[in-house]
Amino acid sequence: MRFLPIPVLLQHRSNDEYWPLAWTKRDLLAVRRTVERAETASDSLWSQREFAASRRGTATALRAIDEAWGGGYYTIDPKAETDPEAADEAFGGDELVIDVQTHYIARHRAEAAGVDGIMGFICDVAPDRWQGLDPAIHLDLGNYLRHIFLESETAAAVLTCTPGDDRHSILTNPEITATRELIDRLAGTGRLINHSIVHPNAPGELDEMDTLMERGKPAGWKVYTIAGWGDQRGWRLDDEEYGLPFLERSRDLGVGIVCAHKGLSALARAGSPADIGPAAACFPDIDFLVYHSGYETPVGDDEEGPYDGQSPTGTDRLIKSLDDAGLGPGSNVYAELGSTWYVLSRRPREAAHVIGKLLKAVGEDNVLWGSDSIWYGSPQPLIDAFRAFQIPEELRQRHGYPELTSGIKEKILGLNAARVYGIDPDLTRRRTATDDLSWVKAAFDEYTTNGGFE
Repeated sequence: MRFLPIPVLLQHRSNDEYWPLAWTKRDLLAVRRTVERAETASDSLWSQREFAASRRGTATALRAIDEAWGGGYYTIDPKAETDPEAADEAFGGDELVIDVQTHYIARHRAEAAGVDGIMGFICDVAPDRWQGLDPAIHLDLGNYLRHIFLESETAAAVLTCTPGDDRHSILTNPEITATRELIDRLAGTGRLINHSIVHPNAPGELDEMDTLMERGKPAGWKVYTIAGWGDQRGWRLDDEEYGLPFLERSRDLGVGIVCAHKGLSALARAGSPADIGPAAACFPDIDFLVYHSGYETPVGDDEEGPYDGQSPTGTDRLIKSLDDAGLGPGSNVYAELGSTWYVLSRRPREAAHVIGKLLKAVGEDNVLWGSDSIWYGSPQPLIDAFRAFQIPEELRQRHGYPELTSGIKEKILGLNAARVYGIDPDLTRRRTATDDLSWVKAAFDEYTTNGGFE
């Protein structure tokens, strides 16, 4: 079943932080309907896979998901399943898309990793995470450039990384910086923004932050409170031994963005967002970008519902932390959707609650688009799914969730990140229409649309 020609939204995929979710009964209904449509539309496995990867495939998957969940989440013209022009019209948009969480694996590091692998990527179980793909080949820099800048409408992206020292990480800080410099030379537009990864609880790393700042010129720090050394099992952003000294050092260096992995950590104590509220209240001059928004992948048919402050799990932990710290919408805390949206897109009722709760808690100006690509291939199906998504009126009225207007979606997909990272939206639009990557993308679009160059 793993190699069925189905859109990525229904595939067994994951990043390095959770196992691919088993198909539920609703998923199986959507998969069956999508496969039947692909078989009807195409007479070969290759063309069926092309259909699945197209916007027609995305439309088919989303309509099937919507039907399986009772309707009201994805309203898409039925013609979009069979007519490419109708599919483009159904998913078209002119939002400035800024992806604040992207990754790739340095091929030379993956190939040298051996049997043990690096961060759990290159090992016997890797095919179970990425549909049988070889991470050393299909998740490398070349595919990163293709997926992010050629196959999607992403105008700018933030390149970040997993935790680990230089022997065990998929990408080192110097490699992250070199990638940004490469894109700058290729496009000249600042379309790639880089983090530097910091482990405040690793010996000597706090003292090395000024060197990282000088050499890497990061727009922000990326930290993993779940990462530990020796007998240590992680740390907190508000603890006196590691977290507070790290934040003070960040402020001294003039880096006002801290991106913290919170969630997708099997509910590990150090992966909880409970420390976000206290840390953000103590450092109002630092913006805290909460990666994954504290979301935890479901077990079976479990799903997040309305906010529960008495027994918080998942994103409710983040919301409670902010409530307890007296931080309301529009504060210095931002909720990021990387991987969270990938999981939620095929669980739309849960998606309605999670997105609705986050919008109420942090505000429409503080939810950020992230795809966590390229673990899921091109982020375009995720962009299209978000454009088509709506919180049903019944849930909005019952729980006070806002309607996902075009204006709110435009903010989430890019304008909020532009404000955080100091990106000029109008200038970025003009540059991305004329830089070298734009004509490469135009050529790529022509090739894929016409089935090859004449």
